[in-house]
This record gives sequence, C-alpha cells and structure tokens, in this order.
Amino acid sequence: MAENKFDTTVASLFKGMDGFLSAKTVVGEPVTVNDTIILPLVDVSFGVAAGAGNGADKNKAAGGMGGKMSPSAVLVIHDGITRLVNVKNQDTVSKIIDMVPDIIEKFRKKDDKDPDVEKAVDEAMGK
Repeated sequence: MAENKFDTTVASLFKGMDGFLSAKTVVGEPVTVNDTIILPLVDVSFGVAAGAGNGADKNKAAGGMGGKMSPSAVLVIHDGITRLVNVKNQDTVSKIIDMVPDIIEKFRKKDDKDPDVEKAVDEAMGK
C-alpha cells in the first residue's frame, strides 16, 4: 500500500511541474524595442523529494519540491548582429557602470592637462 501512495505522490509532484517549469522559464519572453530584440536567459534548478510509509495505524505519504531561478544572460539581437551579455556577476557589472561617470569626468577635466591622457583621448576619438 505504501508503494501505491509513493507512486501517487511522485506523480502528483511531476504533474504540477508543468506550471512551474517550461521552455519559457529558461528562455524568457522576447522584448522588442524598435529594431532590437532582447531575449532573457535564466538558470533554473529544482529539487523533488517524496516518501511513503506504512504504520500500525495508517499509511502516510508526503512530498515536496522547490526551485530557484536566476538570470544568467541576455541575448541582444540588433541589425542581424547577436550579442550575449552575461548578467550573472551583477556586482561586478554594477561596479563598472558606477565607475564610468568618474572616468569620464577625469577625461573631461581641463585643469589636469596630462599629455598622455590627452593623447589617449584624441586617439580614442579619432583625432
């Protein structure tokens, strides 16, 4: 009898997984902005546990499942060119983005005339 309860419990868990996990869970809905398509990619992990047992008084069964979804990358398609942008290390990306205004400000300051910096900026700007 415990085997039947176990089978039923496991079948119920996996039947409910249809709403929990699908192809659209791993590859998100595409977002179109003008002529650019943005397609999110997600890492999905999950675990399932089930058990059943016979006791003197009753047959019992239980089960559970849990999952975790985290963004891993974004696929950007623009003018026929596809780029994969990794977003797993958000802390690193955020730090770099936060540093950009400071770096730009250093290049814009006219008070600190460093010839090496001016030459690098001119070369970067194609002057």
